[in-house]
Amino acid sequence: MRYLNRLIDAVQRNCHIADARHARDVTLCTYLLEMREYYRWENELPPQAQPRKDELGAWLTEREAMWSDLEDEPFGALPVDEDKLDAFDAEAINARLVPQGYVYGGGYGRFHRPHFFLARLDRTEVRDGLTVLLAGCEYARDLSAPPAVLHNGTVYLRQESIMRWLREKVEIWGVRKADGALAAALERYGFEGDASGALERMAAAETEAIILHELGEGMAEALLGARWREMIAALTSRRAELVARAVRDNLADCASTLPSLIESGAEASIHFYFANFEGMRRALFPLLERGYRQWRESGEVSALAAAVRSGRAHWEAAGRRLIEIHATAGEGGPDERIAGEEAALTL
Repeated sequence: MRYLNRLIDAVQRNCHIADARHARDVTLCTYLLEMREYYRWENELPPQAQPRKDELGAWLTEREAMWSDLEDEPFGALPVDEDKLDAFDAEAINARLVPQGYVYGGGYGRFHRPHFFLARLDRTEVRDGLTVLLAGCEYARDLSAPPAVLHNGTVYLRQESIMRWLREKVEIWGVRKADGALAAALERYGFEGDASGALERMAAAETEAIILHELGEGMAEALLGARWREMIAALTSRRAELVARAVRDNLADCASTLPSLIESGAEASIHFYFANFEGMRRALFPLLERGYRQWRESGEVSALAAAVRSGRAHWEAAGRRLIEIHATAGEGGPDERIAGEEAALTL
């Protein structure tokens, strides 16, 4: 590709600007862990490498100084071929890049945080009417790298991020070795006898599970319509957004992820799903947790499947309820009312 290095530099600069504005929006512990992982990526270190504290500290100080200079800078247009394209027009940019074997992501994630990346395109699929772009080696990225996102009918799947996420899960379990859903998943993947092979098997299976979730998000968007997207974009309260996104995620999983995993008998992926079933999603859906426990204790899947079926109708109705609340609450009131809906929405 012509001008690839110039494009990488432009995308990375936008990544730095996004980090300058939002990197510190998380807890200090999360920030330091993300920065250590980002240091490894930037310096092409293996995942298990432990950076020297003095080198990591110097890099962190230098990076934060750079962010201070960039925080008020606007996001720049991207040089693609002979043109300059808007950094948030991923569709137009990928129309140029995908045929050349590259994929670009640019958009807003949780809490209106911008994310950008540029990567080698490993393959393209079409699933249930959605285009799935599987990104391989990443040439530019920001600090927080979501494993997958659905945007305007396209699923962007970042395989490097997926592998980092899975390794972190395995490493955390290795320290605590707590019994539970994660231990059950790792046992079924065969980590005790073949950790390297198990990680490969896990990556393949959980990549498919992530795709199933993104397909479910596509179903949820079709069911809830444009008003849902407008509501999410308008929310200003973090609590309200957590509630709304949990409703949408639970709908997506009851429409696609869990029915597919149950039907295929993917026991390891079901256990892994519940190892990550936490936060607001779990608080709103105790029925699903009870169904999982019954399945794990008895091997009988009927209670879990019934919870998924009940959830499919419940979360669609809950989404429509939030849309109506947002439309009728009046100026200044929607976020507070949506955040206060937690008890009424619980299943």
